[in-house]
Amino acid sequence: MQLKEVEKILDKFGRYVIEQARIELARQGKTKKSQNLSKSLYKDIKVYRDSIDLLLGGEDYLPFVDLGVKGKDPSKVSPNAKITGQQAPNSPYRFGSGSRAGTFKQFAQRMSLFAKQRNIRFRTPKGTSKGGQFKQGGYDAMGYVIASNIYNRGIKPSFFFTQAFQRAFKFIPQQLRDAFVFDIEQDEKFFPENMNKN
Repeated sequence: MQLKEVEKILDKFGRYVIEQARIELARQGKTKKSQNLSKSLYKDIKVYRDSIDLLLGGEDYLPFVDLGVKGKDPSKVSPNAKITGQQAPNSPYRFGSGSRAGTFKQFAQRMSLFAKQRNIRFRTPKGTSKGGQFKQGGYDAMGYVIASNIYNRGIKPSFFFTQAFQRAFKFIPQQLRDAFVFDIEQDEKFFPENMNKN
């Protein structure tokens, strides 16, 4: 059975989802990670004898950016942290679940590099005689603190992909049904020879 019209609609749907997801990622902030994620977004349509699959995806961390990651224990977040509290209470993903490769040590090392690139260092509290001055503690220590806070509070969801998909899906159901019926009607092989097609 040929499903050319269905394929056209799914192709248009996939392109729209990716376009909207990229717009949302750019709106939320142009970090190198979000730019890489944006570039990685793809659609792939696989046509089989009696079915069509539409695959949408990107970098393997896409679900974590989209749906967020639940923190292990928000009560352990430093009281000096700017962001506190559970960031993704409804996420299916959770730090410390053991479902992903990598260790906390590796995560802390990446955060140390992040701190060094942005010159994030310990400072004395404002309002003191030496307020705002750099304190002891290098980038490794700062990386550990940042990693620990993120690990315990979690990562807030962006819903950049979910919202793009939901916006596109509002327009597809009736269109897809119409296209599916059209394709079936055009494919005489679908109907037995003695079937009345009135």
